[in-house]
Amino acid sequence: MQTAAASALWFLPFVVPIGLWVAWSDMKAMRIPNNAVMALVAVFAVVGLFALPLEDWAGRWLHLAVVLGIGFVLNLGGLVGAGDAKFAAAMAPFVALGDLTLAMVLLAILLLAAFITHRLARMIPAARRAAPDWSSWQDRKFPMGLALGPALITYLVLAAATGA
Repeated sequence: MQTAAASALWFLPFVVPIGLWVAWSDMKAMRIPNNAVMALVAVFAVVGLFALPLEDWAGRWLHLAVVLGIGFVLNLGGLVGAGDAKFAAAMAPFVALGDLTLAMVLLAILLLAAFITHRLARMIPAARRAAPDWSSWQDRKFPMGLALGPALITYLVLAAATGA
């Protein structure tokens, strides 16, 4: 892993609640709040100054811009929601460029696992009764925040355990 364990440990206490908030919010309302996106960007902006060498911190802002541009195009094509695109862009600076393949594999695995788990859970009456107001139970679209938040958390946990 290119991300240092110490850097991941700096980020984790702040990223975990935001990632869980995004997963919960997207399941409940089928939207990722702009406040969650801005909170994640703020964490990188402030904590990143302590967690990363200055040149790495500065360079990783380009990750946000590139992913935001890609997300914008995907959103225009109706392939992802605007909140998903914005949150993915906010996640991007936390991932070292050398870890891009690993991060994409993690996202793919967690996306598949989250999709299967969500679709199975919504077929269980007890699960639906436990959260009767969740929009994602009825919507045919999938709440991508359920995979995006946990993917960033998992990446940082792996970096904390095995990072440079």
